[in-house]
Amino acid sequence: HVQLVESGGGSVQAGGSLTLSCTASESTYRSICMAWFRQAPGKEREGLATIDSSGITAYADSVKGRSTISKDNGKNTLYLQMNSLKPEDTAMYYCAAYPGTWCPLSPTPFDFWGQGTQVTVS
Repeated sequence: HVQLVESGGGSVQAGGSLTLSCTASESTYRSICMAWFRQAPGKEREGLATIDSSGITAYADSVKGRSTISKDNGKNTLYLQMNSLKPEDTAMYYCAAYPGTWCPLSPTPFDFWGQGTQVTVS
């Protein structure tokens, strides 16, 4: 069982940047698929970026080109750097993980979720 704790959310002006962090409770996270999702009020949870055990990344069109997902295995930490933030990026952001080789942008296979961190862009 992997516990995930997000941090780094906050309020930022449009055009600004934020880096979200997600610390995992154990080092086994490095052998699984990890991802960032977000959910705005009244909307479905949206996959933003994934990174698999090999470090291969994938991005949703909504954040491609202005976000970077990465991980520091030594710190058991996943990151999402977001630039050129827009008001429509306002949402609760979650990191998630699951022990699979297929690393989709869909929330369906993900077993472990953090509690979320709020990002507000004005």
